[in-house]
Amino acid sequence: MDPASTTYRVHQCSKCPGGTEYYCVSCPYDLCQKCKENHVKNLKTIDHNVATYRDKFNYIPKQEICVRHPSHVYIKYCEPCQVPVCDSCFDHKSHRFPVSLFRQSKHKILSLQGAYKTKQQQHRGTIYTIRSEALFYRPVLLPGITDDIKTCRTEFSRYQSEMLTKAQKLNDLINYVVYDLLNNVFCDFNFKHRCLKQKMETNRHIVSLQRYVHMYEQSTFSALQFLSSIKTALPQIHLTLHTSQLSMTESLNKEDVMESLSAIQITERGNRRVGNQCLLKLTSGAEFHQSLTVTGVDGCDHISCVTSDRVWVSYRNNLMLTDTTGVPLHRVEDSCRGLYSGFHTVNSESELIYIDRNYNINKLSKDMKTTTTFIERTNPTRRPRCVYWSPSTGDLLLGMYNDDTKTGKVTRYNQSGQLTHTIQKDNTGRGLYSVPLYITENNNGDVVVSDAFSAVVVTERGGRHRFSYTGHPSGSGLRSRGICTDALSHILVCDDTTHTVQMIDEDGQFLSHLLIRPSGIFSPLSLSYDVITHRIWVGSGNNNTVVIYRYITRQDALTASADVMESLSEIPTTRTETPQQDTADKLHSSQLSMTESLNKEDVMESLSAIQITERGNRRVGNQCLLKLTSGAELHQSLTVTGVHRCEHISCVTSDRVWVSGRYNLMLTDTAGVPLHRVEDSCRGGKGLHTVNSESELIYIDRNYNIKKRSKDMKTTKTLKKKTIFSKWEPQCVYWSPSTGDLLVGMCNNDTKTGKVTRYNQSGQLTHTIQKDNTELGLYSDPRYITENNNGDVVVSDSFSAVVVTERRGRHRFSYTGHPSGSGLLPRGICTDALSHILVCDWVTDTVQMLDKDGQFLSHLLTKSQEMGEPWGLNYDVNTHRLWVGSRDNNKVRVYSYIDTQDALTDEDTYSRDEDVFYSSTPAVEWR
Repeated sequence: MDPASTTYRVHQCSKCPGGTEYYCVSCPYDLCQKCKENHVKNLKTIDHNVATYRDKFNYIPKQEICVRHPSHVYIKYCEPCQVPVCDSCFDHKSHRFPVSLFRQSKHKILSLQGAYKTKQQQHRGTIYTIRSEALFYRPVLLPGITDDIKTCRTEFSRYQSEMLTKAQKLNDLINYVVYDLLNNVFCDFNFKHRCLKQKMETNRHIVSLQRYVHMYEQSTFSALQFLSSIKTALPQIHLTLHTSQLSMTESLNKEDVMESLSAIQITERGNRRVGNQCLLKLTSGAEFHQSLTVTGVDGCDHISCVTSDRVWVSYRNNLMLTDTTGVPLHRVEDSCRGLYSGFHTVNSESELIYIDRNYNINKLSKDMKTTTTFIERTNPTRRPRCVYWSPSTGDLLLGMYNDDTKTGKVTRYNQSGQLTHTIQKDNTGRGLYSVPLYITENNNGDVVVSDAFSAVVVTERGGRHRFSYTGHPSGSGLRSRGICTDALSHILVCDDTTHTVQMIDEDGQFLSHLLIRPSGIFSPLSLSYDVITHRIWVGSGNNNTVVIYRYITRQDALTASADVMESLSEIPTTRTETPQQDTADKLHSSQLSMTESLNKEDVMESLSAIQITERGNRRVGNQCLLKLTSGAELHQSLTVTGVHRCEHISCVTSDRVWVSGRYNLMLTDTAGVPLHRVEDSCRGGKGLHTVNSESELIYIDRNYNIKKRSKDMKTTKTLKKKTIFSKWEPQCVYWSPSTGDLLVGMCNNDTKTGKVTRYNQSGQLTHTIQKDNTELGLYSDPRYITENNNGDVVVSDSFSAVVVTERRGRHRFSYTGHPSGSGLLPRGICTDALSHILVCDWVTDTVQMLDKDGQFLSHLLTKSQEMGEPWGLNYDVNTHRLWVGSRDNNKVRVYSYIDTQDALTDEDTYSRDEDVFYSSTPAVEWR
């Protein structure tokens, strides 16, 4: 074989054409040097484990020569001496070989490979910091250092010139002082004698003055004669005291000299730092990273991050340490009952600080072996409710509650456990807190408290009240729960009213809803921010699910290369096409070329690619026939006998409906006269019945079986029987007019999750909708279910959302009120002939109308129309009227809000023939 023609295969990087030097254990990807640097810097993969490619094969590449025995190589490692050894080194008394002597010496000999792995694991944290942080920050600092080097010589020359000028002035001043001392002070040796002489003269003048006063004071001379005589009799006195010629305006003392010299200041900058605002930025929205189910808890009241893969999670009196797989690692037995409370935190030593059941502040060591009482409770009326360790000061912040006064306060303790400060009142003397539930600290030192009475209260470190956030818009209401701050000084808070995570800036201005009823969580309750990976951990108040999100990334200029490589890696190396494209390209490229084999299969495949769709009977879209009126108009009102409230409605005909209340299921006519009653129906408050095309009632009985009652009310058949050991219970049913399938909303009370199941006309399960594309649950508790004209499955979930998926289950959107994130408690739901979605909202007591894509259109019905609490909904496809049931009473009202279009002219009919009869709008079955 010709060596020159031999092909050598080089193992390529997974992201670029470069050669492989590293591999990622977490992805896994093969990486070159450049892609490895980008991989460990990118916040998406910052916590991935990247190793050299040779580690994949446990290979130590280089055999090093022993310095003591050059003819041998190192093969072992002595752990006590921390030196590698060769086989000749075993002759040394410390490394004696045979084994018996080796044991006597108590020197542990390891394999070189094993010792390498151990050392690598020991320094993994340092390696991780260098890779992900140091190598990222240093290039950011480098431009500043380069600029300083360029300007250093110029700046130093300026300082040098100022120093020389100051030195010359000081030298001149010293010379002047010396000259003055020599010529004006020390030369005058009779200085003392002259002073004594002046003293004697002064005394003599004083005696003369006293004599003149005594002589003339009692005289009878006139004033003029007195002044005249004293002018001539009293000699002029001139006091000539010796003073130095050195002006005191230039006082030469130590302070003046020091001040003169200190005017030249060279400031020591210390370690260079770059603000997070220069390094980080917000993404367009929160991006799912990972979810975990925490074993040992039923909910997630509070979260404290230890590392990027370990967190403490608490629920009631359970406090668990878990990893990112949800496996419990440790449990604290004496923790307090932390109902909606941030009663634990973690310090820089990875030690847990928590409130115990006696309301003492305990500290659990990193190895989980030692528990010490850090602060002991002394006042029986005051209880700590939340705790936070400050990374900036090392202080401990406690949120306290007083049982007697029903007020709260924040206390600060130093690292020795001594009380140093208390924050309780604002500048007017009014209390700031009621019940502090969660507490944290912002980057500027602000103390941020989630207070039970509808506010996030923020004060400066010294206690001055800065602001209180009460929801968006301001004052709209807030049930604040878990709280945290991020690297950009944003404040994030869980709102238990709207089931959102809201983001505000450090001055209290609302920025966005970071999360709105997130899938799998439904009701976010607890928060924790990981300062290493810049990810947020969100715990659910509804179940034991914790989801990790990314919403902060590094600046574009700093991660441009990483983004480019990432985008390049997403470009497929092989061409992929749809079957239609592939067939079309084949037909186009062949041109009946006989080089391609022409057989029966190829011909059939080519012909089958050309599809002529059978349109069936011509239909006119409802958009061409129907239109919305200016508002809902009351058509009829009826009082249903036999029920106390109207929680669900199923139309049979235009004058007969099934109405269910809390316990009863009644068939009634438009006069409210009861026609039939179902005795074994399930408890109400749900969409527990529906009617098929044969006018047969399908309902859920009290044992959660699904039954069908014949049109003549004489026969009842069980369609689906609930198995004894099943945790899933049906909550709502809907018969699909378009497919004849039965849609059932199910709920698992143990996991507090829901799903939608589809059964065909034979009663066979054909499909289940439960999770979105991130494998997070879509439903918490499906209460009402329906189907839209386009096949979308529309579910009214009790936890604040209308969840809409395609027929096969792909999540389309979740509607959470108007405006988005404002809060919604959806109840009865239906769709109309124009594909609108109508839902009753228990928060605003309105019937809201959305389009099929989830955009809010209007409040179709409000309190102004005396609806009270609208609860049950049903749309009659024959009369296009809306039946609305009230939860307050047994009233059902029928409204008209859809009318027929204006008559089309003959000209319109002919000119728009194609638009009308071949409209792209899907046809609607009349049901």
